[in-house]
Amino acid sequence: MQWKLKVRSQGLLFFLLSLLQFNPLLAYSLKSCTVTSPDNTTEVWVGCSDQGLAAVPDDVPRNATSLDLSSNHIVMINSGDFNSLSKLRYLHMKTNWISGVDDGAFGDLSELLELEMDKNNFTKLSDNMFHGLWKLTILSLEENQITHVSPRALQSLISLKTVRLNYNQLQTVEIRTILQLPNLQELFLEFNILTSFQTNNLQVNTSNLRTLSIGHNYIQRFSITTDIFPHLQSVHLSGPSGLKWDVPNSTFLRSLTVLDLHMVDVSCDTFVRMLQSTESLQTLALTAMTNRRVLAALVGISCRNRVVTSLDLSENGFVTIADTLLRSCSQLTELDLSFNDLQDMSDLALTSLKQLRCLELNNNYLKTVPRAIRGLSTLEIFNLSFNFISELTCSDFLNLTRLTELHLDQNRISVVDGCVFQDLKNLRVLNISGNAVRKLVDFFKVNSKKLEVLDLSGNFLIVLKQGDFRNLPSLRYLDLQSGKYYPANNGAFEGLNGLKTLIVTPFMHNVMNFTGMPQLENLKLLVTFSLKSSYDNPEPPFTHLPSLKNLIIEKYDGQYDMSADFLKGLKCLENFRDVKAELFQPIPNLQALDLSNNKLRSLDFLIWANLSALRQLTLRHNELTVINETVLQSLPALTYLDLFGNPFSCDCSNAGFIQWVISNNQTQVVNAHQYDCAFPLSKKGTKLLDFDVQSCWMDVSFLCFISSTCLVVLTLLSSFIYHFLRWQLAYGFYLFLAFLYDSRKKKKGTPHQFDAFVSYNVHDEAWVYREMLPVLEEEQGWRLCLHHRDFQPGKPIMENITDAIYGSRKTICVISRHYLQSEWCSREIQMASFRLFDEHKDVLILLFLEEIPTQQLSPYYRMRKTVKRRTYLSWPQAGQHTGVFWQNVRRALETGDGPTDNNLLTGPADS
Repeated sequence: MQWKLKVRSQGLLFFLLSLLQFNPLLAYSLKSCTVTSPDNTTEVWVGCSDQGLAAVPDDVPRNATSLDLSSNHIVMINSGDFNSLSKLRYLHMKTNWISGVDDGAFGDLSELLELEMDKNNFTKLSDNMFHGLWKLTILSLEENQITHVSPRALQSLISLKTVRLNYNQLQTVEIRTILQLPNLQELFLEFNILTSFQTNNLQVNTSNLRTLSIGHNYIQRFSITTDIFPHLQSVHLSGPSGLKWDVPNSTFLRSLTVLDLHMVDVSCDTFVRMLQSTESLQTLALTAMTNRRVLAALVGISCRNRVVTSLDLSENGFVTIADTLLRSCSQLTELDLSFNDLQDMSDLALTSLKQLRCLELNNNYLKTVPRAIRGLSTLEIFNLSFNFISELTCSDFLNLTRLTELHLDQNRISVVDGCVFQDLKNLRVLNISGNAVRKLVDFFKVNSKKLEVLDLSGNFLIVLKQGDFRNLPSLRYLDLQSGKYYPANNGAFEGLNGLKTLIVTPFMHNVMNFTGMPQLENLKLLVTFSLKSSYDNPEPPFTHLPSLKNLIIEKYDGQYDMSADFLKGLKCLENFRDVKAELFQPIPNLQALDLSNNKLRSLDFLIWANLSALRQLTLRHNELTVINETVLQSLPALTYLDLFGNPFSCDCSNAGFIQWVISNNQTQVVNAHQYDCAFPLSKKGTKLLDFDVQSCWMDVSFLCFISSTCLVVLTLLSSFIYHFLRWQLAYGFYLFLAFLYDSRKKKKGTPHQFDAFVSYNVHDEAWVYREMLPVLEEEQGWRLCLHHRDFQPGKPIMENITDAIYGSRKTICVISRHYLQSEWCSREIQMASFRLFDEHKDVLILLFLEEIPTQQLSPYYRMRKTVKRRTYLSWPQAGQHTGVFWQNVRRALETGDGPTDNNLLTGPADS
């Protein structure tokens, strides 16, 4: 019961703990983990929880002392997973899918003290599973499916003190190995399938066990017949009715002080034997008992045992407490009646409890403070939280002069009168949170000089008046958080000279009235309106708070409108909206800044903010797309940067930031490897650090210069080629086509079909039919190919031309001015020229029907003349001697395919 009160009291100080500053390591950005270190320590905490990891990450710093891998998808612990982590002392792997551990996988963890692997898929603990963990003191394997523990599984754990195996499938025989551990002090085996606990089955000589928790099993027999547990102090049991208790010698449990019986329906005789064998018993829990009549008898029996000083009767369904139930319990110092159905109590129910120091009545249905407590002058801790109390009277706590803690949270109290607490001169903790308090009537005008913690959060305060807290010089923590703002009159906080932490929902006109608190270090403002500077106070709001180090401003709506010196004197700032550089000028010593959820689109204001001492910067869930490198350079002391949840642009605008994240060795960018790309859309779904920054390093201006230069040169070259070399280009194109055809022709080896192909223009067709054909075909007997007669219908013209040239031994070109102007004639002579060059055969015969100057010939003919100057036949030069002309043609047709320099051909011999 004491531990419950301790936890609750500490809960009131949660805000103080949340303000502890952790020193981010001078480390690098890990792929899936965060590294932090508490101030003034050598501890290195690495957090990798809830990252979707399928294996232990390989970038954990070697100097890590604590590693959290909880809530991932790890299925196996392999050898080498923890290599080089020799300084690790705490390892947490809760909520994974781990089913096995390689032998020696923990071999390098020689300094490990605590290992947690709850909520995994283990079914057994095998040999050498924990080899190397010589210093391990705590092992937790709760909520697995463990059915077997190998005899050698825990053999190397010589320093183990605490084993937690709740919620498994272990049977009685399996706990033998565990109890053989030489330094074991705590063993938790709740929610297994144990049927008995008997020392004659354990094969243990002597154990150092202090705590044994075997509740929620099927224990039918609890037998300790040998003196193997001389140090056992606490036993927790629960199970079916008919439990057999066999401890024949009271010295066997001579150190037992705590006995917790949950849902154990035992007879009075058995219960008497329990008490007789536990002569040192001090704390007894009888919870969740089903038989109320037997329970009342057990309470009477236990109270007559004058050794029991703490009695837990929670979860028993009591509706009322009669004056006879606790009549014999005069020796009790602690009584727990929480989680019942109490609606009232007899005024005499607690009369005999003259030594009671702690009373738990929380989580019941009480509507008023029970009158039965008024005579409890020794009471120190009183818990009435989670009831239905609506009113407090001045006599409710009369004579409770020793009370140090009073918990009235989560009731329906609307008014708090100062007279209610007039006798509580030793009160240190008062919790009235979660009620409906609207006003404080003469609150604390009585003397409460020892009050240290006051929680009034979650109420509906209308106003704070001057002097409401004047008589609380020892107050350290004051929580006035509300869902609605309220005014605080001038001097409302006067007298709080020792206050360290204040949480308040201020009214805008007097938000600056923070006076009378010279030692205030932590201030949290919950703003529900438009916060503006004071209208009547020219001083900075925190001028009279010289010790203020930490400020949290949580705002629900509205805008900030503040003077430039608004933050003067602060050292730590969290949760701030509309930031301006001038706000930070008066606070160069600022060390931590949290600007999360502020819709920031740029960080340029930090360049001029003079934050040279800033170490920790948190900017989660803003609208930042690009991070300027100049901002980072303006924060020389930065060691921790959190930008998670921003819509980053994965392009060259962030190249410098990406390079900085990867290469810097001072600032840890938290979860940088998990930052997602939001822009451009083609990159959406990828990671920021996966962007290839190398593609961004080329000088853009140089690239533009090269591109424009190439374009200009290409344009000039194209113009030159078209104007001066267009015929040569066309010639080259047709040469290429002829080359392809010639290659195919050579492969087929087809013989020539004609002696010559006659290429002429249609205007010269009459001369061909009148002069050429009668002589060459009829008289000389040559087989000629004419396009109008021998070309195949339906075949492409170029194919017909190519077939005709390569299907004939020679090509006769009848050249005239019309011929030179014809596109198809030009193609025919081009194809024939290529055959000439390709085959090195004299296959081309040129017949000029007109005298044409050489300079008027196309480049094809000039080239032909250069190669074969003497193969020209001129019809005009023949004159009346046509017979000689046709004989020369015949000799040209009869000429072999090889090159010839014969002088029989005549033609234009100009050079």
